[in-house]
Amino acid sequence: MAITQQTFDYLNQLKINNNREWFHANKKEYDEVKASFEETIQELINTIGTFENLSGVKIKDCNYRIARDVRFSANKAPYKTWLSASFSEGGRKSGKMDYYLHIEDGGSFLGGGMYSPTAEQLAAFRQEIDFSPETLKGIIFDPLFVKTFGTPEGEKVKTSPKGYDKNHPEIELLKWKQMFFWKKFTNEEVLSPNFVEQVTETCKVLKPYLDYLNVIFFDHEEPDIQLL
Repeated sequence: MAITQQTFDYLNQLKINNNREWFHANKKEYDEVKASFEETIQELINTIGTFENLSGVKIKDCNYRIARDVRFSANKAPYKTWLSASFSEGGRKSGKMDYYLHIEDGGSFLGGGMYSPTAEQLAAFRQEIDFSPETLKGIIFDPLFVKTFGTPEGEKVKTSPKGYDKNHPEIELLKWKQMFFWKKFTNEEVLSPNFVEQVTETCKVLKPYLDYLNVIFFDHEEPDIQLL
């Protein structure tokens, strides 16, 4: 059961009727949309699991709830108007850098990277650039990587990070406070029979960067990343 136009139609209706009454009145359609997305998640667990350790990871470990946490948000709409899942060793709550899949009418994408690093993780990232910039540059400037994801996304400091000279040869890389990448998918691509294959191939391209981050954040070793 692939993702169908019903998914986009439902999510668009939810944008217009983002309230609990409408949601519960249309619960049957939500259940159908959820079932098709969960089948896609399972297929991706199977395919991504050929090059990542997803042993024991189940659909519930990847899928995000559609209900929003509105406790600390000015936006009190109770539901997300997209579907999403992430894939990593140990599941989405493991803390590892993961492959994030977002499904939304006109806004679907696969992404991943350094989005909300701790102070310690950001320091380790910059230290690795300072010690061995060629490893990261070899990943994010690889021709296939650039063709797939383009340039990095995220916030940067305006001048230079504390502890680094503004004339450092890698100052532009050191300025990043976040560094993540995403590849957008059209509605037609999401609805195509080979969508899982497209996402899987995109994950393979992103893998060296996620490996790089996971090694320096969690293994505290010098990355030795192999490009696929």
